[in-house]
Amino acid sequence: MQAASKMMSANASTTAPTTAMMAHTRDLDLVIRHVLAGLGHGLHAGRERGAGVEFSEYRAYAPGDEWRRVDWKLLARADRYFIREAERDSHVAVWLWLDASASMAEPSRDINGIDKLWFARTILACVAAIAQRQGDAFGLVVCGGGKVEFTPAARGPRQLQRVLAQLNKAQAGGTLPASEVLKAHLHFARSPGVLFVASDFLEWPSPLSEALLRLRRLRHDVRLLTLRTQAEVDASFRNGSAYRDPEQSSGLHRMSSADRAAYLEQSRAHFAQVALSCRQNDIVHCAARIEQPLVEVLRGWLRAAGARAK
Repeated sequence: MQAASKMMSANASTTAPTTAMMAHTRDLDLVIRHVLAGLGHGLHAGRERGAGVEFSEYRAYAPGDEWRRVDWKLLARADRYFIREAERDSHVAVWLWLDASASMAEPSRDINGIDKLWFARTILACVAAIAQRQGDAFGLVVCGGGKVEFTPAARGPRQLQRVLAQLNKAQAGGTLPASEVLKAHLHFARSPGVLFVASDFLEWPSPLSEALLRLRRLRHDVRLLTLRTQAEVDASFRNGSAYRDPEQSSGLHRMSSADRAAYLEQSRAHFAQVALSCRQNDIVHCAARIEQPLVEVLRGWLRAAGARAK
């Protein structure tokens, strides 16, 4: 309640809630409402919606459907609620892809309560809310612990709650799934959709990158968000501190002053290669630090995708 009141007071002022403030609540619904307030972005371009949209079929009303889509004339004749469905080019499937491998547990050295997984699942939750708001079907793919957790795509408020529950449940651990495991779960690739993928992409090429490039070749619209901590970006780790790669069993590593230049050079080369591969394959790629305002990162991610669509 205390965290909620802090965020409500922030909303009442002209100052947007910061990432640090959001970290004090685990209520994704509350965070989403504040992040999306006044955002004004959609996920993709589509045809004009309205009377000119071609009618497709009727279906029975289900809890969670919007009342404005009920055909009231048919209700008067049949004494049952029916929803009027239409063919809309803008209704593509939106897929949220979360990297929940062990490296995503890397915490911020500057903001308590924030790690890469928290940032990734929170920003994907916001994308899910936008998809629900504009009437798209959306689903979730969570990769971690060597396996894939798959939530099929559907529409409506109940689907949003299902996806948020799965995101809340995700824990960082283990490695990314092997190529064969990922390939077996690409059954949603039958029709092109929009993929929003949040990861640290510390491995590239990798089974994950291979799967994403394959989906791009199948004409999916792939949009990546690379997340790192500020310490990872500028090597501001404390001298003498020991670190263990959570996805390897190669023991402890220490970052000395002499190691920093080599680390920074290798890091820049690696992420330059990620960016180059994305450009070569027409994949939207954005990079962010988890200490940045989440609203700012989401806006930049959506704007980059929108710029390509024009």
